[in-house]
Amino acid sequence: MSVFVDEVLVEVKAGRGGHGKVAYRREAYVEFGGPSGGNGGRGGHIYFIGDEGDNTLLKLRYNRHIKAEDGENGRPKNQNGRNGQDTYVRVPLGTICYKEDGTLIGEILYHNQTLLVAKGGKGGRGNRAFQSNKNKAPDFAEQGDLGESFKVKVELQVLADVGLLGFPSVGKSTFINAVSNTKVKTADYPFTTLSPYLGMVRFDEGEFVIADLPGLIENAHLGVGLGIQFLRHIERCRVLLHIVSMDSEDPFNDYQTINRELMMYDEELLKKPQIVVANKMDIENADEKLKSFKKQLGDIKVYPISAIQKEGLEPLKYAIADLLKSIPRKEPKHQAKLYQFKEEKESTFIITKADDGVLELSGDKLFQLFNRTDFNSDSAIKRFSRQLRGLGIDDALKEAGVKPGDTVRIFSYEFEYIE
Repeated sequence: MSVFVDEVLVEVKAGRGGHGKVAYRREAYVEFGGPSGGNGGRGGHIYFIGDEGDNTLLKLRYNRHIKAEDGENGRPKNQNGRNGQDTYVRVPLGTICYKEDGTLIGEILYHNQTLLVAKGGKGGRGNRAFQSNKNKAPDFAEQGDLGESFKVKVELQVLADVGLLGFPSVGKSTFINAVSNTKVKTADYPFTTLSPYLGMVRFDEGEFVIADLPGLIENAHLGVGLGIQFLRHIERCRVLLHIVSMDSEDPFNDYQTINRELMMYDEELLKKPQIVVANKMDIENADEKLKSFKKQLGDIKVYPISAIQKEGLEPLKYAIADLLKSIPRKEPKHQAKLYQFKEEKESTFIITKADDGVLELSGDKLFQLFNRTDFNSDSAIKRFSRQLRGLGIDDALKEAGVKPGDTVRIFSYEFEYIE
């Protein structure tokens, strides 16, 4: 039996963009060939892709560092570098991805649905791109942007049309074995079901997916037993099938306890449609307990069945199918805007004073310009200085009290301030 894993923290690192190339056209009898350095290729993206044949995040537990290929550097003769190869990771349907701060990246609900998790860096421009009337032979190029890199919290919520509610040993596993193509281990002791099982129920009116989930117990919302694991998965289900055993000492109290646990975990769960099922009608005195149970429930309809003897299942299947027709399937949520570069929303630069008294410059836009600069090239450094003045950093440093000869630190580099 495969190990069920429904939560894992992974680190993703998209590919860096390739560096632009500094090159010149070299051709016989052509004295001034001009720049011919190509652009770097884009860094590889990281995608998660839905796989209906998988039902656990076990593979991610053993692959916690996911990388994509860097873009190829630009080449001479105006040849651009090749884009880095994208990385695709197959995950079960119902997978949700968050950043560490809780920001939703997206979720996967359909087979072969792709979700962009981390975007590769843009390739740097070669010197050909910087040719102008003022500078006909630029001797610098851009470096590629870094790819996105962060930790991702990956959760799995079982994706099913119907979720089974009920205490351990009320007969949920026996029921799913009786109505579907799934064979779940059953026994007369609590927590036989330690991980969710999905079964496909097919009949002449159509089909639906039903999930056998670990049984609830009192205080499950606090994490007692397998409670939190169970409650997370039931959020996805469109209909809840609440199975109550007629061999219980107090079926109505069991029913109330389960609903109370749902409310304590998330009140929205109580708004989901519920179908109440009285199981184990084959035992002695079951009819008397059913009459009392119905009286306590009032107007709530109850479907009596015997899962082990496969009695009363057909009317129940039709009732489930009719209810599902009125409940639309959930559409995937995602925030593609996380990956759209918008300069106006980024902090241009920030000036702070370090413990050693050195003024430090930081900021999103500044970080981008910094990483695109080849500090082994004097021309590239001069261009970087012009870009800093264009951002208004000179004036801001003066207001902060900088003087000629003072050290200014920009990320990992230190510069001497000169007016």
